[in-house]
Amino acid sequence: MGYGTIENESDKKILDCIDRLKDRLISSVLELVRIDSVEREACDGAPFGTGVKRALEFALDISGQLGFDTMNFDHYMGYAQYGIGEDYVCAIGHVDVVPAGEGWRQPPFSGYLENGVIYSRGVLDNKGPIMACLYGLAAIKEAGFALKNPVRIIFGCDEESGFEDLKYYLSKEKPPLYGFTPDCKYPVVYSERGRAVVRITGSMEQLETFFEFVNKYFIGARNTGDRLGIDFCHEEYGMMEMRGYKLSVVTDSLCGGRQAAFDVTLSYPGGVTIEEIMKRIGGKAGEEGLKAELIQNFDPVVFPKDTPMVKAMQESYELVTGMDGTPVTTTGGTYAKAMPGIVPFGPSFPGQKGISHNPNEWMSVEDLMTNAKIYALALYRLGQL
Repeated sequence: MGYGTIENESDKKILDCIDRLKDRLISSVLELVRIDSVEREACDGAPFGTGVKRALEFALDISGQLGFDTMNFDHYMGYAQYGIGEDYVCAIGHVDVVPAGEGWRQPPFSGYLENGVIYSRGVLDNKGPIMACLYGLAAIKEAGFALKNPVRIIFGCDEESGFEDLKYYLSKEKPPLYGFTPDCKYPVVYSERGRAVVRITGSMEQLETFFEFVNKYFIGARNTGDRLGIDFCHEEYGMMEMRGYKLSVVTDSLCGGRQAAFDVTLSYPGGVTIEEIMKRIGGKAGEEGLKAELIQNFDPVVFPKDTPMVKAMQESYELVTGMDGTPVTTTGGTYAKAMPGIVPFGPSFPGQKGISHNPNEWMSVEDLMTNAKIYALALYRLGQL
């Protein structure tokens, strides 16, 4: 990867500090990924299981060692903060991980380093990137720069399973002025698609009709929703995508009877509302005597490309990498769906796909350091807005 030309003396000083922190950053990542933090049954003081609790406590302990003020919200979330003030900017990532699965060359929580690459469940999603943010902020602190607004590095504990951590945090704290989540891709993502879960239900007496409907409009159809009339497309977001099909039997909340249910996840582009989508799906289902219900929805996240926040991140990315940082959209879903004021930003570079939830999840030391430098400059700029 090439690097841009750094001319600003403040930027140079921050990046020099990142280089000096390299060994500590690598060591912290290796220790953190060795903690099995897959969400498990809640117990006293550990709402997402003891492994997630240990991971959060480790992240906060490292933060304290780096000289930051820390806060632990009952092991739902925690943060490290540099600076004083009521308003703040942030980077928010997470220490919980998806299950390890099969097919690993080495134990998935061994945190092994081979030929300059760290392998472990969670190293890319999201322990390496959030540690890169923490050490990026440490570089700003070590360089001695004051910020207009304090900066928080927020460690989430339930990103993979339901955002209950963020709901708890926002019940106690106001959202940031600006920020990002290092849990997607580069360049800066100025907009996320909407994401919704829709359920089609029918009674046991309607099973034949129910399965004919599911086969016609979902299983036997394209995943664009064309047969339902929801194949919306946007020149920047792309086409509607249907995925995550699930058949089950549920209990009707009104009569208590058993019903056949089919859930589908919709990744829908900006420019259309969930109300319009549900109107069309509900109309088709109603024609057959079936019911369509919205189970969950996160509206699209949209920030103009020329906002100071987006431009600060774009500039930081271009300075460090020397690559085009024109903002992009994503089909993914991150904390940006539920945390006001933030966008996705990194950590995967163009061409890096299919790494985070697969066996032998990896992140190179070079990428880790590049991320830390990008995040350091971005946090410095956001803290000055």
